[in-house]
Amino acid sequence: MKTAFITGATSGIGKATAELFAKNKFRLVLCGRRKERLEELRTNLSKLTQVTTLQFDVSKREEVKNAIASIPEEFKKIDILINNAGNAHGLSTIQEGSIDDWEAMLDINVKGLLYVSKAIIPQMIENNSGFIVNIGSTAGKEVYRNGNVYCASKFAVNALNKSMRLDLNEYNIRVSGIHPGLVETEFSDVRFKGDSDRAKTVYQGYKALQAEDIADIIHFVVTRPYHVNIEDLVVYPTAQASATIINKN
Repeated sequence: MKTAFITGATSGIGKATAELFAKNKFRLVLCGRRKERLEELRTNLSKLTQVTTLQFDVSKREEVKNAIASIPEEFKKIDILINNAGNAHGLSTIQEGSIDDWEAMLDINVKGLLYVSKAIIPQMIENNSGFIVNIGSTAGKEVYRNGNVYCASKFAVNALNKSMRLDLNEYNIRVSGIHPGLVETEFSDVRFKGDSDRAKTVYQGYKALQAEDIADIIHFVVTRPYHVNIEDLVVYPTAQASATIINKN
């Protein structure tokens, strides 16, 4: 049984991936900041597979280090790391943007990915195997108006994904970046700071991707024969042609 370590597992893509992986009998280490959601997820998914949870904030270096050091023995060999935790705060021009929002995005989307990867990669090197899946965004492929720092953070994820693949190639470690377009999750609620009405408008008039769609793609990528590495995958809903072109009814 392979063990998958999933960050941002309490909602959206992370939660859908945890649920699909549980059905397919992966052993799970589920990570997030919200204790109640983690406990609920563990209760539900433990009926299907072995599950442990870690409550920590990926942007806090010491929390990451201590949490990963506390993983129970039977879960310690991580076969698959899914760097899913990420967020967007605000949608403003560069001159009007909030520095607090900028720091939150860079801390979680970039530094958080690095902290978690740094803690897990050494054992993958020791085992001469492993798979790292970095969840990016089409915002890491194409800049759009008012996206500035969020786009910069996801361009960084794209660059780190490619750099990891180069650095870890000699250790037989696969690395894959998956870059979704518009996915209907809590993402927009966070970006618009709880303004649910504004968040809902993002997904009106067309069929957005669902978290389950991306989970299915992640599962496909990690279950290819070991000699196959899908290194870079971009996925849009059919209605979306680019960051700014969406066919709405």
